[in-house]
Amino acid sequence: MTSDFDRLADAILAGSPATPDDALAVLRAADAELLHVVAAAGRLRRAHFGNTVKVNYLVNLKSGLCPENCNYCSQALGSSAPILKYSWLSQDAALDQAAAGLHGGACRVCLVASGRGPSDRDVDKVADLAGALKRQHPDVEVCACLGLLKDDQAQRLKDAGVDAYNHNINTAESHHAEIVQTHTYADRVDTVQRAKDAGLSPCSGLIAGLGETDEQLVEALFALRELDSDSIPVNFLIPFDGTPFQHTWDLTPTRCLLVLAMARFVCPDREIRIAGGRELHLRSVQSIALHLANSIFLGDYLTSEGQEAERDLELIRDGGFVVLGSEQDLAQRAEPAIRRRGAGTDVLPNA
Repeated sequence: MTSDFDRLADAILAGSPATPDDALAVLRAADAELLHVVAAAGRLRRAHFGNTVKVNYLVNLKSGLCPENCNYCSQALGSSAPILKYSWLSQDAALDQAAAGLHGGACRVCLVASGRGPSDRDVDKVADLAGALKRQHPDVEVCACLGLLKDDQAQRLKDAGVDAYNHNINTAESHHAEIVQTHTYADRVDTVQRAKDAGLSPCSGLIAGLGETDEQLVEALFALRELDSDSIPVNFLIPFDGTPFQHTWDLTPTRCLLVLAMARFVCPDREIRIAGGRELHLRSVQSIALHLANSIFLGDYLTSEGQEAERDLELIRDGGFVVLGSEQDLAQRAEPAIRRRGAGTDVLPNA
């Protein structure tokens, strides 16, 4: 039987974009409709990206010590989250970190530094690092994420070989003032536009679970569609202790799947990346999420640990997907573990 979501997918594939009402219907789908939603959105994912998964890797060049007061962020002004705090990594250390991610299967390296925005000297550091990274790994995509840009900084990054610039809008304009007061929503949009104008691929996404309404989540996604973001990271709030959102646990695995599905329906041909909070909130349904999203981060995030890289790659191959850029069959077979605990032994059971 054809579902309403199948019909929506048919219309989108035929060239009729999803409307805000369509997006709300996806987000509010009943539990019994979940697999219908996933199957329909999965058709869009397959139509545009086949069975590939793009693997990205984060290098946190400068951690903590940020003057902005983003309430969700462990690095923000006023946060007492017990995170690593350090100034700029040396170029050699950053290159070693990037090489580890590339060895693990990543094709894009995201160079991230905390702060309101880079100084011209900071831009020079990242430009030099990007050049060195491209010399060592000519095929790598380099994405920079340095905060609010000014003047000709985007162009200087582009000239140095940076391919993309990440600056998330994070939430709807109507909700923005509730989560940060030291810069405006317009500031964020301005930086995305500066990146686009310089020829950098715009990478901008959101965070779900910030106390936004369904309508505001839809508003944010349609703003990203309007911004023409090539890559849309979908983060799920990590409620770090020591931040204003430390007790906010509004997300369930099902809710996260519906958010990803809505992103696919609204932006069917864009890279939808499962970003921060993937392991924490999707948990055992991460493999289902890959039928909606076509991109993930490998390993760790900026201030939180992800699952082991090998588990990420296992997740991809077990779902019948392949890493983008890799033509080899990722299928592997695990050896059976012989039981040596529980009944008949003096060792407690694995229960």
